Amino acid sequence: MEKIDRIYVLLFQCVDRMGIVAEIAGVIRDLGCNIITADQYSTDPEGGHFFMRVEFLPEAEITEADLAARFAPIAKKFDAAWLIRRKQDIPRMGILVSGPGHCLQEILYLWSIKELRCDIPFVISNDDRHFKLVSQYNIPFHYIRADKNNRKEEELMALVLNKTDFLVLARYMLVLSENFLREYGKDIINIHHGFLPSFKGADPYQKALEQGVKVIGATAHFVNDRLDDGPIITQEVEAISHKDDLAALISKGRHLEKKALALGIAAYLDHRIIRCGNKTIVF
Repeated sequence: MEKIDRIYVLLFQCVDRMGIVAEIAGVIRDLGCNIITADQYSTDPEGGHFFMRVEFLPEAEITEADLAARFAPIAKKFDAAWLIRRKQDIPRMGILVSGPGHCLQEILYLWSIKELRCDIPFVISNDDRHFKLVSQYNIPFHYIRADKNNRKEEELMALVLNKTDFLVLARYMLVLSENFLREYGKDIINIHHGFLPSFKGADPYQKALEQGVKVIGATAHFVNDRLDDGPIITQEVEAISHKDDLAALISKGRHLEKKALALGIAAYLDHRIIRCGNKTIVF
C-alpha cells in the first residue's frame, strides 16, 4: 500500500483547556505515526470551544478500529466529539438536480479530472434534459417526475438510502420533507442561489434586486429541517451595481453557485469540516 493511502484524519472538538494538543500528539507519537498537518482553533483561550484537525501517517499498517481504541480515552477525558477517517476513502455521492444544469456540469467535470475524489453512483433529476450530459460521463441517470405536489420521496429513498454516503442538491428545486431527512440520516449538501441568511426561499435574485443590494452571493450549506437554514459551509459573493438587471444578477449568480458548491463538496470530501451546532469550522 502506498503511503498516501495510509494517511488518516482526526477531527476533534471539545471545551478548550490545557493539554489537549499534547495528549493527541502523544497518542499519535506512541502509535508510531508522523503528523503531516495540524490545524487548531479556539473560540476563546479561556473557556472557549476547541477545534482540531490532524493528518497523520502511520509507519506500519493500522486499522481505524485500532486508532479509535487509542483515541477513545482522550475523547472521554475531554468530553470531546471526534471522528477518524482514512483520507483516501472514496465516498459515494448521489446528486439531485432540477432544471438549472450549471452546478451539475461543474461537479461532473471536476469529478472527471479527479479533483473531487468520490464515486457518483447516479444522478437523479425531475428534468430529463440532463440525460445526455450525464450519459457522457457513463453515470446512471434516473428521471423521476417529481414536483411540489408530488415529491415522490419514496422513489427517491429507494435509490439513495443504501447506495450513497451523502447527497448533493445541485439546484434541486424541491424541498425535502422532515420524514425524508430523518429516514436518510446522512449528510446532504445544498447550494442556495442567495447569500444566506438573507433571501431565503424562492427568487433570491429578484428579492436582491428589489432591495437594491450591492453584493449578491451563493451559499453551500448542510440541509436541516428548516428551509435554507442549515450550517453554512462556503459562500461566494460578487459586487453588482444599479446597472445590473435581473438577467445580469442571474448570470453572475450562476458562476457564484457552481464555485461555492464545488468548494463545499471538496471541503467535505477532504474531511475539513467540523460542525458545531448550526455553524461550521472549515479548515
